Amino acid sequence: MTRVLAIDWSGRRTGAEKHIWIAEATAGELVRLEPGRTREQVQDHLVALARDEELVVGLDFSFSLPEWFLDARGHRTAPELWDAAASAGEDWLRACEPPFWGRRGRPRPELPAHFRRTEAGLAAVGGVRPKSTFQIGGAGSVGSGSVRGFPVLAALQRAGFSVWPFDPPRLPLVVEIYPRLMTGPVVKSDPEARRAHLDAVAGISPPWRDLAAASEDAYDAAVSAVAMSLHLDDLLALPLVEDPVSCREGCVWQPPRAGITRW
Repeated sequence: MTRVLAIDWSGRRTGAEKHIWIAEATAGELVRLEPGRTREQVQDHLVALARDEELVVGLDFSFSLPEWFLDARGHRTAPELWDAAASAGEDWLRACEPPFWGRRGRPRPELPAHFRRTEAGLAAVGGVRPKSTFQIGGAGSVGSGSVRGFPVLAALQRAGFSVWPFDPPRLPLVVEIYPRLMTGPVVKSDPEARRAHLDAVAGISPPWRDLAAASEDAYDAAVSAVAMSLHLDDLLALPLVEDPVSCREGCVWQPPRAGITRW
């Protein structure tokens, strides 16, 4: 049986293990939800699981950057960007020089594009749209998590994972997810709103429901895992992507239906 995991990531320099949550679902039912691993430990855990199990993993950070950035830095492919981040990513984050922004004294710069095509093409969910990966500071920023996630993608690829859409899709498989597509327009910062939504999700039962409602991180991981599990057939039938832009910028996996309350 194929195991389905959704991981709510963290770009925090320290203490990331308190905010990284791993959720696992089978046949639309949540069967595991836990924090406590660093980014490196998550990587090792996934590699170990893939040795003996068929595995599909969703990670909620950007798998690449806009094509113009790759061109400007001389990266022909996303894996070349990942390797560059492994050696220089901490310098990018420390300096926060354009195109990166969001730290004190680093306002949003004018850029050829702030978003990848896959992000720009996502419809707003409850008025919420993805943040630019170049934003590495401020509320809801995702840039630090992505820059610190790129080396993990490289390691998973070296370990035999297919990182879609950069590789032909096969198991073990890693896809980029955007939890808002699974949660729908829930005010995730409101514990009561999280709880009310979870009460309506058939695939998350006590005691998982209490644990998932305790934080936004746990909530995103749990709901995403259930949604991925419900659409496992879609994940196992992902197409070979040949579009040159998508092959460098990546693609967010989108479930055929948004939200899981009535699934």
